Amino acid sequence: MTIKEELASELREAMLARDARRRDVVRQIETEVTRRVTAPGFTGEADDALYEQVIASYVKKMSKARDDYAGFGERGAAMAEKLDFEVEYLSRWLPKTLSEAETVALVRAAIAELGANDPKSAGRVIGHLMKSHRDELDGALVGRLVREELGAG
Repeated sequence: MTIKEELASELREAMLARDARRRDVVRQIETEVTRRVTAPGFTGEADDALYEQVIASYVKKMSKARDDYAGFGERGAAMAEKLDFEVEYLSRWLPKTLSEAETVALVRAAIAELGANDPKSAGRVIGHLMKSHRDELDGALVGRLVREELGAG
């Protein structure tokens, strides 16, 4: 079953159950996919890869917004809770990322492979890792670990 089919099924179930939170988040993803497909210059189809990109982008955006709302204290608590639900709900359609320990091992291997030994090489190491493992790695974590390993952090 494709992600599109799963989301359509989830939307039907949410509407029948009168679950507004699930319904709204699925509709938001469908809207964003439609926006991308109808954008000038888009070629291709609305396949699982596009849905994964849209969901990953949305989750990243909502995670950042959640942190902002959490900073508002009690006033932002309800919205932060809503965003937590959305992130958790959509995470099942995201590609699985490697753990921090696995990422550290990849970072060390890339540093050794490229012969990087100073902080100026960080960009080259990060680029190499993200090029070969984009879907498996968290870019912010990779950046932090590379800088730590090369002594720039």
